[in-house]
Amino acid sequence: MSLRAHQVIESARAVVGYTTYIELVRPLLNGKQVVATGMRKEVERTTRAIEIACQGTSCALVCSGDPGIYAMAGLVLEICRQRDLEVQLVRRNQTGLKAEKNTLSIEIVPGIPALSAGAALLGAPLMHDFAAISLSDLLTPWHIIEKRLEAAAAADFVIVLYNPKSRKRHDQLERACRIIGRHRPGKTPAGVVTAAGRPGQKVLLTTVDKLPQAMVDMQSTVFIGNRSTSTWADMLITPRGYAAKYSLK
Repeated sequence: MSLRAHQVIESARAVVGYTTYIELVRPLLNGKQVVATGMRKEVERTTRAIEIACQGTSCALVCSGDPGIYAMAGLVLEICRQRDLEVQLVRRNQTGLKAEKNTLSIEIVPGIPALSAGAALLGAPLMHDFAAISLSDLLTPWHIIEKRLEAAAAADFVIVLYNPKSRKRHDQLERACRIIGRHRPGKTPAGVVTAAGRPGQKVLLTTVDKLPQAMVDMQSTVFIGNRSTSTWADMLITPRGYAAKYSLK
């Protein structure tokens, strides 16, 4: 958790979030109004957070990783726009910003995204251009996800896969690996990080052809190297290109 996120949760009078994430910050919630909802209740809890804030109570809407990456920041702004609310984005360290009367102030607090947390545990897999793609087809049709996988693989991006598997989705990772395998060798290095920074954290180094058999869940982030990615000392390394221009010895 970033320091600012910790500060905001501590100072808020109300905290809203997915039940699992609420439990992760439970030590910070003493004396606060707490609203927790289950899976697929994103609109419900976001709406509730906005309503609480509009009533004049400072409210923190918590999520995992970074709120602007596959998380809640966009939904907050979409709902505010749909309801034609008067809002003001609080930009930290911006001078001359004054809160207007009857205006909802929103601060989007940057966090540590799963791709950053996972990359640090694997070594340096994201040192060159990469693409992040979610395999969840709850909000994005699978045929669009396939097109994005095909394009990213053909362009030789390092690929980060979010939401590789859920209770009802079991074959997306295997299908994704087949698409990627058309454009890079099966021995291309890959990694899986599960529950990064949390109890039960797991790190696995593997290859594209073995990825479908890897143990993954909704807390897992999958990293697939490009044609330059290699393994060394139990780490993944994607070169930035320094060795082609400078002597590294």
